[in-house]
Amino acid sequence: MNSIPNRGEFLGHPKGLFLLFGTEMWERFGYYGMRAILVLYLVAQVQSGGFGWTNADALSLYGTFTMAVYLTPLFGGWLADNVLGQRKAIIIGGILMAAGHFIMGIPHSVVAGQEENVFYIGLTLLCIGNGLFKPNISTMVGDLYEEGDKRRDGAFTIFYMGINLGGALGPLVAGYVASEINWQAGFVAAGIGMVISVVMQMLLSQKYLGDIGVVPAAKLSQQQSESGTKEPLTKVEKDRIRVIFTMSVFSIIFWMGFEQAGGLMNLFANDYTDRMLMGFEIPASWFQSLNSIFIIIFAPIVAMIWLKLDKREPNSPVKFAIGLVFLALGFLTMMLALMTEGAAAGGTLQISMMWLVLFYLFHTLGELCLSPIGLSMVSKLAPLRLASLLMGIWFLCTAVANKIAGFVGSFIGEGQEAMGNAMGIFIGLGATALISALAMYLLSNKLVDWMHGAEGDNEPHTQAHYLEKELEVTGERQ
Repeated sequence: MNSIPNRGEFLGHPKGLFLLFGTEMWERFGYYGMRAILVLYLVAQVQSGGFGWTNADALSLYGTFTMAVYLTPLFGGWLADNVLGQRKAIIIGGILMAAGHFIMGIPHSVVAGQEENVFYIGLTLLCIGNGLFKPNISTMVGDLYEEGDKRRDGAFTIFYMGINLGGALGPLVAGYVASEINWQAGFVAAGIGMVISVVMQMLLSQKYLGDIGVVPAAKLSQQQSESGTKEPLTKVEKDRIRVIFTMSVFSIIFWMGFEQAGGLMNLFANDYTDRMLMGFEIPASWFQSLNSIFIIIFAPIVAMIWLKLDKREPNSPVKFAIGLVFLALGFLTMMLALMTEGAAAGGTLQISMMWLVLFYLFHTLGELCLSPIGLSMVSKLAPLRLASLLMGIWFLCTAVANKIAGFVGSFIGEGQEAMGNAMGIFIGLGATALISALAMYLLSNKLVDWMHGAEGDNEPHTQAHYLEKELEVTGERQ
C-alpha cells in the first residue's frame, strides 16, 4: 500500500494535489492547443504552410485520431497497473506527447517531401503518449488522502478546474501563435506546455507525492467459487449490465454530435463566421476554449440546481435525456443561424459569432447533465469480475462516437455547396438527438428498475460529489 506523504498543506490540501493540478493543467494546455489547430492546419493551403487537404479528408483523420485517444488509455492503464506504475507511465507518456507536438512543429522546409510522414509520426506519438498519461494522473489524486478524508471531494473539484483551465488556455495561446506566426509554431507552443507538465512531475513528484504511483497497483484476479469455476451472473447483475449497454449505445449519439466541435464546427468558425471584433480578427481556434470556460462557470451552478431539487432531482436516465435535448438545441441554434443570417456580399455566408457561442453553451450544458453519469454508472453497476471489460466497452463506444463524428462532419463538402450540406448535417444530428432523448425518457423507469437500487437514496448529495462525478468522465474524455 502506498504511504501518504506529509509534505505540508496549501489551502487546506496536501501540496501534492497542486503538483498534480499543474501537471494535468499543462498537459491539457498542450493537447487542447494542438487539437484546436489540427483540422485548420490540414485544410490550410500549401502556400500558407498547411497540407491543402479537403474538408472531408481532414475530418476523417480527425475522427480517427480522436477515436485512438479513447482506445489507447485501455492499454496504457493496463501497463501502468501491471508493469510501469502510474508515475513512470505519466512521465513516459508525457515525453512521448511532447515529442509528438515538436515533431508536428518541424517546418516543412526541413523535411521537404516527407511532410505527411513526419506529421503521422508526431500524431502517433501523441496517441501512444496520451494512452499512458490520461488514465493514471487523476487516480493519483485520491491516493493523497486517507480513506474517509472529507477533503477528497474538494480535491477532485480543484483538480477538475485545472483540467478545464488548461483546456481553455491551450487553444487561446496555440491558436494565437499559429495565426500570428505559422502552424508549426502553434504546435511548438503546445509542446512547450507538455514539457512544463513533464518537468514538474520529474522534479517535484518525489518530494510531494512520496511513493504514490511508483509501484504497479493492480493484481490480476477473478471472482471464483470454491470449486474454481466462474460464478454465473445473477438476475440483478444481468439487468444492471443491460443498463450499461443501453446507456453506452445512447452515449454514442451524444458524443457523435458533441465532438463536431473540434472538426466540423472548427471549420465552420474558420470559413463561415464573421470573427471581426473591434478591428481584431478572432482566431477560429479560440472558439475551442468556450467549452472549458463554460464548464468552469456552469458546473457549480448545475451541481447546485441538483442539490436544490433534492428528492425531485431527475434520475440518471432522465438527466441523460436532458443532455440529449441540450445537444439538439445546439444544432437548432446553428439551423437558425443559417436561415436568418443569409449570404453576405459575394455569396459567402458569414454568420455572427454569437451563434457559435450559443452552440457551445447548449452543448456544454448537455455535457454537464450527461457526463457525470458515465464512468460513475459503470463503476456502480458493473459486476466486480466484469468491471474492466464493461469500462472498456464504455470507452469503446466513446471511441466509435468520435470516428462517426468525423465521418458525419466530412459530408460538409467544399465551397458554396457546404452551406446546404451543413444545414442537412445540423438537421440530421438535431433530429437524432431529440428522438434519442424521447426514447431515453420513455425507457428511464425501466432502466431504473434494472438498476435494482443502485440509483438514488444511497448517493451522497454534495456539490463536491457531483463535481467529482463530472471529473470522472470529462476528465478522462478531455
